[in-house]
Parts: sequence; C-alpha cells; structure tokens
Amino acid sequence: MRAPRSRDDDHRPLCALSGRPIPPGNEVRLSSVRPGLADLIRKDFPALQPTDVIDRAVVADYRGRYVEDLLKAERGEITALERDVVESLRSQEILATNVEDAIDTGRTAGERLADKVAEFGGSWTFIMAFFLLLALWMGANVLTAARAFDPYPFILLNLILSCIAAIQAPIIMMSQKRQEAKDRRRSENDFRVNLKAELEIRHLHEKIDHLLNRQWERLAEIQTLQIELLQDLRASRGPTA
Repeated sequence: MRAPRSRDDDHRPLCALSGRPIPPGNEVRLSSVRPGLADLIRKDFPALQPTDVIDRAVVADYRGRYVEDLLKAERGEITALERDVVESLRSQEILATNVEDAIDTGRTAGERLADKVAEFGGSWTFIMAFFLLLALWMGANVLTAARAFDPYPFILLNLILSCIAAIQAPIIMMSQKRQEAKDRRRSENDFRVNLKAELEIRHLHEKIDHLLNRQWERLAEIQTLQIELLQDLRASRGPTA
C-alpha cells in the first residue's frame, strides 16, 4: 500500500524519472549532467527536457549503469571485482578496507599457533637458541662420556632434530598459505580502490569539461546580448552630427 504524501512532499519538486518528491538538496537538473550520462537517461526517457529535475539517487543508479557499460565496452565481460566497484559507485560507499583486521579476526587457534611458530622459526632468537641447545647437548654428552645419555654420534639428537623439522615444515607452510591469501585479498582491495579512483577521476574530468563548455556558451550568449544592447543604444541616439 502506498504511503500518503505529507504537506512537505507537496512543496518538493518531483523527480522527472520516478515521479517521487525529491529530498532537499538532492535536486539535479538534466542540463548539469555530463553528456554521456544524459544520453543514457534519454534512452529510457526521450521526452526529457534540459530543465527537468532528477533525484540525485536516481542519477547515481544511472551512473552505475553508465560505468558498467563503459567497462564492458573497454574490457568485454566485467569480473566480480569490477562489479563490486560499479555497485560502490551506485551506493557511494567507501571501498578501502583494512585487510589485516578482516583476515586476523577470523583466525582459528591452529592458525594463530602456526603464525607464532613461523614467526619464531624465522627469527634470530630461534637460531641462537638452536645453536645453544646443540652446544649444551653435545658438550654434556662429550664431558660425561661414561654416563652420557646420548653418546657420539648423537643418535637421539638427530632423531629429535628430524622430528622438529618434520613438524615445523608443514606448520610454516600453513602460515605461508595464509600469507598468500592475505596478499591476494590485499591485491584485490588495491585493484578495487584503484579502479574506482580511475573511474571517479574520469568522471571528474568529463564533468569539468562539461561545465567549461556550458560556461563558454553562457559567456558567448552574454557577449551577444551586450552587443545587441550596444546596437540598440546607438540606434536610439540616432545619427551623430
């Protein structure tokens, strides 16, 4: 059921496309819309006049369609990432996100442990502790040769080191896979932000060119009116002696 219109709606201009009252400050004249976007709107509404007023939200929706058609013309079929950028242009939302927080929030206990092990295994602390343990192990067994718990050639030490390497390798690989996923997410986010920035800059350039052309037309019209006024003044004074 359609909601009844309030008194405020009666004083608001109606959108030439949707027929609904336009919120204050969201009025956009068709003449101020860049030519490419205006042509797309006229395809659906050919009877529109340059002085007609359109809701800014409706213009944003057509801008999304315009950008989507532009990407299809330049790149063929658009990808899911490019479609996300088009939707962000329609909704005017911010695409830049903190990828680090988004990934770290969903980490499981095993993934956090793998990251810690990989971080410790790739540090100088691990290397110095590893050599210190080797020196203490071998020194203790050499000095107590008769009562050594792991005499030369240190078979037990080799077994322990082999087990550590066998366990550490897959843990580090798990951490590397997570790092690759993080890099992929970061690259996708950079692509979205860069593509949106490129489209926004292109839109800004077209809008500036459109405004400059309109200003030039107005200046030319004002100059023509001034010349006509001067001619009328000269004609009203009559021929000078």
